[in-house]
Amino acid sequence: MSKRKSNSTIKQVLTQMVLGVFEENGNTPLNYKQVSAKLNVRDPESRDIILEILKEESKKDTIKQISPGKFQLLELKTFVEGKVDMTNDGSAFIVTDDDDENDIFVAPRKLRTALNGDRVKVYVYAKSKGRRKEGEVIEILERRKMEFTGIVKLSEHYAFFIPDDRKMLHDIFIPLEQLNGARNGVKAVAEITDWPAGAKNPVGKVKHILGVQGENDTEMNAILAEYGFPLSFPAEVEHEAESIPEVITEEEIAKRLDFRDVLTITIDPYDAKDFDDAISFKKLDNGNYEVGVHIADVAHYIEPDSALDKEAFERGTSVYLVDRVIPMLPERLSNGLCSLRPHEDKLCFAAVFELDENANIVTEWYGKTVIHSNRRFTYEEVQQIIEDKAGEYSEEILKLNELAHILRERKFKSGAISFETTEVKFKLDEHSKPIGVYVKERKDAHKLIEDFMLLANRKVAEFVSKKGKGKNKFTFVYRVHDAPQPETLANFAQFAARFGYKINTKSDKEVARSLNHLMESVEGKKEQNVLTHLAIRSMAKAVYTTKGTSHYGLAFDHYTHFTSPIRRYPDVMVHRLLFHYLNGGQSANAEHYEKLCVHSSQMEKKAADAERSSVKYKQAEYLADQVGNTYSGIISGVTEWGMYVEIIENKCEGMIRLRDISDDFYTLDEKNYAIIGQRKKKVYQLGDEVKVKVKNVDLTKKQIDFSLVQE
Repeated sequence: MSKRKSNSTIKQVLTQMVLGVFEENGNTPLNYKQVSAKLNVRDPESRDIILEILKEESKKDTIKQISPGKFQLLELKTFVEGKVDMTNDGSAFIVTDDDDENDIFVAPRKLRTALNGDRVKVYVYAKSKGRRKEGEVIEILERRKMEFTGIVKLSEHYAFFIPDDRKMLHDIFIPLEQLNGARNGVKAVAEITDWPAGAKNPVGKVKHILGVQGENDTEMNAILAEYGFPLSFPAEVEHEAESIPEVITEEEIAKRLDFRDVLTITIDPYDAKDFDDAISFKKLDNGNYEVGVHIADVAHYIEPDSALDKEAFERGTSVYLVDRVIPMLPERLSNGLCSLRPHEDKLCFAAVFELDENANIVTEWYGKTVIHSNRRFTYEEVQQIIEDKAGEYSEEILKLNELAHILRERKFKSGAISFETTEVKFKLDEHSKPIGVYVKERKDAHKLIEDFMLLANRKVAEFVSKKGKGKNKFTFVYRVHDAPQPETLANFAQFAARFGYKINTKSDKEVARSLNHLMESVEGKKEQNVLTHLAIRSMAKAVYTTKGTSHYGLAFDHYTHFTSPIRRYPDVMVHRLLFHYLNGGQSANAEHYEKLCVHSSQMEKKAADAERSSVKYKQAEYLADQVGNTYSGIISGVTEWGMYVEIIENKCEGMIRLRDISDDFYTLDEKNYAIIGQRKKKVYQLGDEVKVKVKNVDLTKKQIDFSLVQE
């Protein structure tokens, strides 16, 4: 580095330190001697540089000289912290922690080595009137991730690693001795180990070789690695799982309510391997019905702070990719000890309800049980029994379905919203290549199980919420869903009106009623997916927290997740807390559990993103052999660079780039969810039907490009 460049860098750093002194001292007016003292600078030469900096910055309107020799920042919020949101051209916006809606623009050369998602400290320039806020990164506080999936490119003397992540705009330099056996063109996981000052690219090493690009296992493992999910369990965790005794002792059974002689069934997808919920049913002498919701007692097998527990917490959830499940717990637990398999004694945690003919709760009980499932049903088998009104245990299943219907209707009358989204599934060949696409149907059999799980989740949350009052309420893990922002809802209502649907936004109940009417009306229509996804997008996101209790979408004042501890860590926390309180325990530490909740919500989002990524890959793979084919589609999204179209026939989504529509110059009308031609005023709007041709498929980027077939 040249001496001039070195001096320039030193001065730049010193400038930030000088400005930081004012920030840290509440913007108290200071002279250059006072600034020097606070920086512990005593030599005359350095003090002169500080005076020079103060004068230069006053000319730039960063600071002002309020009296001879006394300086003060023009704007106190010179430094802010936030998260980097990278754009495709290498610049970024810093999303700040405060409520200021104006994110800070940072030009590429001012980002230093900050990467997408990093938490950074930014120096904000004095804002000129009418201009956007701009700044520069002065410190990277926390890296979001240091590991990336991508392709190894090898030459004779060095190697580069090209990341898959579109927002990672720097290739990683890999010294040959850090290749870990990787050959040219393989897909791998690389870790950044250093980023020398002044270097354009970071330096890294290959951590894992994933395999040949384009092979199914390689691509699925790359998706998991990209979102930070491990590909296997550590040996210590597997060993701990294997060492758990399989035998259930008589001593353990004596501590529990014995349901082994009560009819108990499981209802799951035909390909399920872990059964974490079962339903027991008994008609009582008084004419009422006892329904038990029995959940695998995962917390019995996992000691807090054990290797198993720490691994489950880190993962947060099981991940469901198109062709595989990455479990939160090792197979011995998820498919073995904790799976409520038929004709085996199993340990459970249960919510047991006495219900009358109108599904009113007469009594409720919570505690540990032991069960012996009589029959493992698939959803299809139960649906057949419901439709034929005949079959094994048909009397009990039909009564459960009847009670579930009543619970469902009551939920909707209370203001719950019914979002029936279309779930796309792929038919895969023996090599996991998609050979067909179908939409998964949700029928009464699915809803029967769902309604009893909702009942258990709601009543468990209500039970704990009644313990203590006000500030003395007992700490618990709730599943919370806030009401949507009025402005967002109003925008959606305006859009739905274009299709002839009226959304009444006067009250929460009216919103729910009109949304449910909309969901019923659009079922089976071409606009179903667009309107359903837009409606869901207008809602707030559900999260785990100790701070609230209500669930807007379900219209429940109290709600939690109690019913899936094999695949969700928050359910394990709920089991532990409930058992602790049933045994007279005092309220747990709220701050500790809130941290666990935040992590759980983050991992849930990562899992959903990974699942979506695997669907996108399979959609691209499905259409890769169909370049040139023409389809009818629905415009499912609009952006300033193009419009997304979902093919009606197979639900695959791709993009038509605006630059490829040749009959006019099109721009985005954000407010009306539309693309408008500037000369001919032709409008393409969200929900419109269009004809498209498959133009190009990029499997690496999971990207499908369409061209518009104009009438």
